[in-house]
Amino acid sequence: MFTGIIEHLGTVSRLAVSASGGKLTVHAPSLAAKIAVSASVAVNGCCLTVVHRDDATFSADLSGETLSKASFASLTTDTRVNLEQPLTAGKEFGGHFVLGHVDGIGRVAHLASEGDSWRYGVEIPPELARYIVSKGSITVDGISLTVARWRNHLAQIAVIPYTYEHTNIRDRVAGDAVNLEVDILAKYIERYLAQRDSFADEDALRVEDLIRQGF
Repeated sequence: MFTGIIEHLGTVSRLAVSASGGKLTVHAPSLAAKIAVSASVAVNGCCLTVVHRDDATFSADLSGETLSKASFASLTTDTRVNLEQPLTAGKEFGGHFVLGHVDGIGRVAHLASEGDSWRYGVEIPPELARYIVSKGSITVDGISLTVARWRNHLAQIAVIPYTYEHTNIRDRVAGDAVNLEVDILAKYIERYLAQRDSFADEDALRVEDLIRQGF
């Protein structure tokens, strides 16, 4: 599990993609030497398993499912990526519950300066829109962000200078593909309510039914 607080930045060193999967190599000297093969790391919000590492780079395999849900196929060499290691016991929980399971791809609508901060607009695909609420949490390329305004499938996000400088948001332009993970709590609530309504539709148990069944 992650928190959406970006700890490191890396750049794409190599990306090989085929119809069935691929492999990503990231140049990240500040992180590569600290992680082990088989460890998990979130790359632009997608939880990947390290299959090889040296002092400057690490590599991870990309499944067909990962490529279909995430924006890796659009990355090019030297593209900057956000990196986060999994949450450990006793570590400060600074963002929100992030699983590293990308739900889909959004598109950058705009990134404009607004005083000392930036206004970041992200278009949300229709199938994820029901999970977005104003002042709620969303993960964009692995960054835990708060939806300032929500209207017409467009999430407006206020980005502070620190986040702008320490993530790849500063590289974004309109039309860019971004990885989205909606708040897991919203999905659990939706699932619970659906099951509750399903049980409510079932016929109530009656004494006559119990007698007929031999109780």
